[in-house]
Amino acid sequence: MAPALSVAAHLRVDGISHSFADRRVLTGISFTLPGGERAGLIGENGSGKSTLLRIIAGLASADAGSVSAVLPGGRAARIGLLHQEPPFSPDDTVLQALESAVAPVRAAAAALEQSAAAMAASPGDVAASDAFSAALELTERLGTWDIDSHISSMCSGFGLSDLDLEGTTGALSGGQLSRLSLLWVLLSAPDVLLLDEPTNHLDDAATAHLRTVLAAWPGPVLIASHDRSFLDDSLTSLIDLDPSPMPQAFARSLVGDGDGSGIGTTRFSGSYTGYLQARLDSREHWERRYTDEQAELKRLRASVRENQGVGHANWKPRSEVRAMAKFSSDRNAKVVSRRVNDSRSRLDELQAQQIRKPPRELCFSGLNAAGSTAGSGRSFSGPVLAAAAVAVDGRLPASSLSVAAGEKWLITGPHGSGKSTLLDLLAGRLAPDAGSVNAPASLRIGLLAQDVELPDPRERGPGRTVLRAYTDLVGERLASEVPLRLFGLVAGRDENRPVATLSVGQQRRLALAILLADPPDVLLLDEPTNHLSLVLATMLEAAIPDYPGAVVVASHDRWLRRGWTGRRLELSDAAGGR
Repeated sequence: MAPALSVAAHLRVDGISHSFADRRVLTGISFTLPGGERAGLIGENGSGKSTLLRIIAGLASADAGSVSAVLPGGRAARIGLLHQEPPFSPDDTVLQALESAVAPVRAAAAALEQSAAAMAASPGDVAASDAFSAALELTERLGTWDIDSHISSMCSGFGLSDLDLEGTTGALSGGQLSRLSLLWVLLSAPDVLLLDEPTNHLDDAATAHLRTVLAAWPGPVLIASHDRSFLDDSLTSLIDLDPSPMPQAFARSLVGDGDGSGIGTTRFSGSYTGYLQARLDSREHWERRYTDEQAELKRLRASVRENQGVGHANWKPRSEVRAMAKFSSDRNAKVVSRRVNDSRSRLDELQAQQIRKPPRELCFSGLNAAGSTAGSGRSFSGPVLAAAAVAVDGRLPASSLSVAAGEKWLITGPHGSGKSTLLDLLAGRLAPDAGSVNAPASLRIGLLAQDVELPDPRERGPGRTVLRAYTDLVGERLASEVPLRLFGLVAGRDENRPVATLSVGQQRRLALAILLADPPDVLLLDEPTNHLSLVLATMLEAAIPDYPGAVVVASHDRWLRRGWTGRRLELSDAAGGR
């Protein structure tokens, strides 16, 4: 069920630029979103998607540019943003959080009652009548009459009906907290809706409910997401912040623009599937155009040099008449000058307009890029990792799984079924309340958890750089033998940045590189496509079958599940795994 808004807002973003102390993230970002449009904001990790959403929402300031969000008639529109921080206090009860979301609706109902009483007390008062009409229009627009049933249906749609209304939000699990935050933003019924990775903690049912809500949303919707299926099924257009062609002179004028993510935008109307091919075609065209321009520049520069002596420099007129000799000399000079000027003019024009060189794109080298055979599992026979009827009270019903060397497993199930808990048990990070996990003593197991974990064993503090963190966590010897740049996960320009300044996606890339520096026999990946760029998620998925060791993936990613060719284990709330 969507909010009862009937008046659509209009969002305009004009020339937004933003820099941090060490780098520029956004330059000249411009686009418009009319009511009813659902646009996906995509780009590499660190390209400024979350920053742009915060600027549009008024939570961060741009260095340049403007944002305009208005309703018909010029009234300012309300903007709602789902981002990493919950919009309520951890000390609030669930009921208090829900009521704070619908506070504007409750206030509109109270204002209507007051205006109705004022109009009844002063029949014929034009001002009182106008106030009542305005209050009535607002309550109808906000869906005041159906708000309680709306809250109930939304809680059900996002799997939150069973929450203890008197319990504090701080006691909720990470997934519950994320879904409650999304529910809060939707219930607040903003005129412009901004969502940052809304599906990261949604199962199939909740994702389907969100698609239904957004399909009926009257105002502009802008969503930063790496969920490929969601982009394919739910959005009307895509706004790409990845590098795009631009005049080289402009690119050189930018300070710290790195590879150029977040410089301008590329707009694509269509599905993500169609966008993939369009993106490849665009990149190929850019590279071809750059190559052709450089060849033409080389030719023109040579022409300018050669034309300095073009004409008849050594030619002597047959006539010894002095006037004729002077005329011939002047004509020769004019020919040379015209040719030189023409070539220089074309050269200057092309140099001013030439596009910049396409920046090298990060290309994931694969799960076994380190080249180690440690993950091959060849020294093991039979199951290398077995969970027998393992259970954790309140988190995982009795479930069993037997993983052989080199096998690829996908664990699926709704939220609350225990996917992450099962991976924690397999990794030895959690002890079961019942059942057992068995593995050879020499088996090496590696886990990429949902929450980024980058310990600071040497207590280097917030200034610890990416390269320093990698070296500390894999060891000096291994960092030298298997350099970070080998994996194609972290851009060279980011290696000396403090870890604390990285986006969540960039931190997850670093965690993956640390895990793969010495490939384990069994690789456990918990929601591996969360927070990763669309391109990397696709590359990572394609690399799984080629990993020599066993891989166990827990994921709700419909795109990944659709193409999975390995074995599957489905968990459910009631019966556990099968």
